[in-house]
Amino acid sequence: MLDKIELIKPDDIEKRSFEILSGMLGGREFPPLHEPVIKRVIHTTADFEYADTLKISQGAVEAAMEAIKHGSNIVTDTKMAEAGINKKSLGRFGGKVACFMDGEEVAREAGERCVTRAAVCMETACKDSNNRIFAIGNAPTALIRLYELIIEGKIRPALVIGVPVGFVNVVESKELFKNAGVPYIISEGRKGGSNVAAAIANAILYMI
Repeated sequence: MLDKIELIKPDDIEKRSFEILSGMLGGREFPPLHEPVIKRVIHTTADFEYADTLKISQGAVEAAMEAIKHGSNIVTDTKMAEAGINKKSLGRFGGKVACFMDGEEVAREAGERCVTRAAVCMETACKDSNNRIFAIGNAPTALIRLYELIIEGKIRPALVIGVPVGFVNVVESKELFKNAGVPYIISEGRKGGSNVAAAIANAILYMI
């Protein structure tokens, strides 16, 4: 079996992976600024369904890039997504990755109100006007509360990455953003995850 192993230098593994997945896409074409996002998500998940289910609103990538250049922070709903986003690339422009899930005040308030910590995290994020990009990969309740805050006029994100995974309110929470009036990148259906959210954020960072 070892004779079938392709010998690749460590620095060339990612490049080779993208070559393989591009070939497997069979020459499919995507808008220039969408292609790196779609391909990085496929690279992260090895799931080619994202070529069809990842929906990117017009001007979403451009809006996110512009916000990042002006020092915008990226807010996540999980520590896993926070860990996966390239902080060095973001930090070059003065931004940081923020996740409020471990905050004691967040936990206390969520318990008192009988809501999820993820929902309270979105409210906390709205207190800082520099939190303009949201990368939600796990909690539909975070996405739903963020939508409500947008409708209430309490925040106007430069980009919402809505890719929670699961079964309860997952599909519905993503669909909300097709009519929210803000730039979005969502994964239709039940698939997604914190790794997908981080991959999308990184794809945008690497294009700047």
